[in-house]
Amino acid sequence: MVEFLGDNLDCIRGERRVLSGLNFQISDGEILVLTGKNGTGKSTLLRLMSGLLRPHGGRLLWDGENINEDPSEHNDRMTYVGHAEAVKPALSVKENVEFWRSVRTSPGHTSIDALDAVGIGHLANIPARYLSAGQKRRVALTRALTSGAKLWLLDEPTTALDVDASAAFGACIETHRKAGGMAVISTHTDLGLTDVRNLNLSPS
Repeated sequence: MVEFLGDNLDCIRGERRVLSGLNFQISDGEILVLTGKNGTGKSTLLRLMSGLLRPHGGRLLWDGENINEDPSEHNDRMTYVGHAEAVKPALSVKENVEFWRSVRTSPGHTSIDALDAVGIGHLANIPARYLSAGQKRRVALTRALTSGAKLWLLDEPTTALDVDASAAFGACIETHRKAGGMAVISTHTDLGLTDVRNLNLSPS
């Protein structure tokens, strides 16, 4: 069984200590939901988990190995979907998804299957510049589905989504978990997920 954990993590952004002495643990088939007020470090923690930031103290271990020792290997096993959609307006919806899929070492869903899963397969050939904010967000979420990654790191994934679209993506996360995948999610929305771990970053 694969284990991903944070051990006594500290992080400073600017001159402010955002995280101090933080611990977490997640294994195959588990979901960790991050909660807390704005500014408590949810996005920072996700970026640490992705390797985009390095902690000022503590360790991030994947099966006992520090993720920062081999960033390319960690990049292959995880996908990070942050606040930026990264959707190219001049490309069609399908072309955007196929580009993201093409840069993965072991991709997952096909572009059409991923678009169908988030409910916008009918928009595959539409130029992305014509999409609404919610549609662009759904396109961005296909990065997780097409990545083939074991670890999904999702920062407010349902921003701009309606109830039905949020439920559809929640079902995608459940399917990923049942296949042995892991997910860490910062969210204020009920995604209909059950049996999850919770980590509240707000001071007690």
